[in-house]
Amino acid sequence: MQIVYMGANVTMLDEWKNKSAFKNPIICYDIESLNEKIKKLGSYIIVADYDSVAHEINKFISSNTLPKNVIVLEKVPDITTGKMLITRGIKAYGNSRMLSNHYEQMIQTVMDGKIWTYPELTIALAKHVKIDFLNDDSVKLIEKKLTHKEAETVYLILKGLTNDAIAEEMNITTRTVKANVSSIFKKLHVNDRLSLVLLLK
Repeated sequence: MQIVYMGANVTMLDEWKNKSAFKNPIICYDIESLNEKIKKLGSYIIVADYDSVAHEINKFISSNTLPKNVIVLEKVPDITTGKMLITRGIKAYGNSRMLSNHYEQMIQTVMDGKIWTYPELTIALAKHVKIDFLNDDSVKLIEKKLTHKEAETVYLILKGLTNDAIAEEMNITTRTVKANVSSIFKKLHVNDRLSLVLLLK
């Protein structure tokens, strides 16, 4: 998997290079060089500095030409911006100066085909889905594919509850909640809570 850094802030790109265990990342300073480089690549992850290339990222989104596996980082992450980016196909969003271990975890999550966000944004995305307003297709999907207990678990996930809080609410063990969540992911063909939220919203 090739890592591609995109941004106009050379200092930030150097910081990312030094933070990552991935060797020889490709550096792109603008949209033209990015498009040229990714044409030649098989699998890649783009890490974009939203503070310096927000216009280009937004252009990709609005023209429906967003490359696969784009991570967007900025100095002061904002929940509203994060919700907009994640719901439009960005695979990860967070602080451009996050700690190295969080950075590596984020990259690995995206490499595994999952979506990564920081905890406050994940909760905001889950709460963004109003259960009362789930469309008919989402409700039918839940009723058709899941057991009653799994459906109850889904609704609590959509309220933004943690596994421990779900266990307390349903009067079951956290281990049982984890088993329910794994079964839900398998039956609905999603990899994580965020993908579940985006599927059902």
